[in-house]
Amino acid sequence: MPAHGDEGRDIGSVARNWWRSLQPDGKRPGDRAALARLRRSSSTDALAQEVTLVLFRALGYTHHGKLPRVATLASVLAHVRDDDPARPFARAIGRTSFDKDDAPLKLLRFQRLIDARGEDEIHRGFRRAIDIVRGAANVADLARIILNYDSEERRRRFTFDYYGAFLANQTTPSIAT
Repeated sequence: MPAHGDEGRDIGSVARNWWRSLQPDGKRPGDRAALARLRRSSSTDALAQEVTLVLFRALGYTHHGKLPRVATLASVLAHVRDDDPARPFARAIGRTSFDKDDAPLKLLRFQRLIDARGEDEIHRGFRRAIDIVRGAANVADLARIILNYDSEERRRRFTFDYYGAFLANQTTPSIAT
């Protein structure tokens, strides 16, 4: 189910449109300079970038308390090179099946990501995860995760998907009694 911003907008779609507007393609030049600045920025530095405020406004936020998280999102999304809309982000970095330990993002890094609380920790954890998947990520899903990362429900769902629990009904490991 899509997460919505303050005015009922689907924050994933808004973030994807913002991300696409910065990407150069054959028809538009994009904004390579803004992408480069965001890639080099910390979550705090991203606060001062005009494109971050464009995203903030597009998401429908009006209270300055949301700006640090939007800045974190903007900086993280600048590292995404290819949108992968068919695959939720947790599945991209997680296990391919419930009973295999084959996640691209290893368990210790994932646990650090789940434990991340401040903007810098969230920023660092998601940037590393994007690097591990070689810059291919579901932009809309990533936006929903990051913007709602303070929600314990969001973290539980993220963990569930990382571990491949979505496959639990397909391959159920036996439990000795």
